[in-house]
Amino acid sequence: MNTAKKYLREQLSVPEFKRSYLEEKIKLDIEYQLEELKNDIQSHKPNDELMKKIDSIKQYVTSV
Repeated sequence: MNTAKKYLREQLSVPEFKRSYLEEKIKLDIEYQLEELKNDIQSHKPNDELMKKIDSIKQYVTSV
């Protein structure tokens, strides 16, 4: 295991770090999904595809 992975694993054992890490990961995941949706809207994807992405984002948000 490399040094970075070992360090991250050690840090994840600290509750405050783990919470902050997961919150930031969730924010980045949502931002990425929204950016994909924005690009799909700009490229005039079919409404059913857009609705599927919206539903996927909603499901992700409600699951966290």
